[in-house]
Amino acid sequence: MKPIVFKQTASQKIYDDYINRIKRMLSDLPNEDRLDVLMEFNSHIYESTDKSSETSEVDDLMDVLEKLGSPEIVLVPLKAEKKLDQATRTFNPLHVFKAILWNIGNGISYIVFACLYLLLAGFVFCIFSKIWNPSEVGMFFKDGVLQNIGMYSGAAGDGVYEVLGNWFIPVMIVISILWYLLITMLLKLKESLM
Repeated sequence: MKPIVFKQTASQKIYDDYINRIKRMLSDLPNEDRLDVLMEFNSHIYESTDKSSETSEVDDLMDVLEKLGSPEIVLVPLKAEKKLDQATRTFNPLHVFKAILWNIGNGISYIVFACLYLLLAGFVFCIFSKIWNPSEVGMFFKDGVLQNIGMYSGAAGDGVYEVLGNWFIPVMIVISILWYLLITMLLKLKESLM
């Protein structure tokens, strides 16, 4: 890979630092994979920097690198994929172990988000269930202690009572909207960090 040469020393230092961060991030990949990724990033930087721009070379380079993102975050899924390819090609136990570690980090977070969205679907299900079967759906207490939110089909004389009544639906709508906003913002934050 032929490095890009910049006119300004500051630009060159920023570029060299960025390329070195990529190299460190990819250090345990095969040379061919490292070179492919480095050439792709280098090519993108070269093509995206505007040589005829009125903005300074440093500002132009910083804009390009900001759009590319931090190598320590952007390269995680790519590294996991490349490590998995290497592991399946070589059958080397060390590569298999590293591939699993890199891919688990990606997968676990998405499993957690899937569960959180599934819980949201449960809230919506409770809203519709309250409409069809109002006596068995709600927020149930016994002796001042919360027993259940959702469906409850206990015996009539067991001391469990529903506290929200018709307010259950608006409360669950508000909780569902807040829950959706919260988990979507968390997902957006997770994606911005990657």
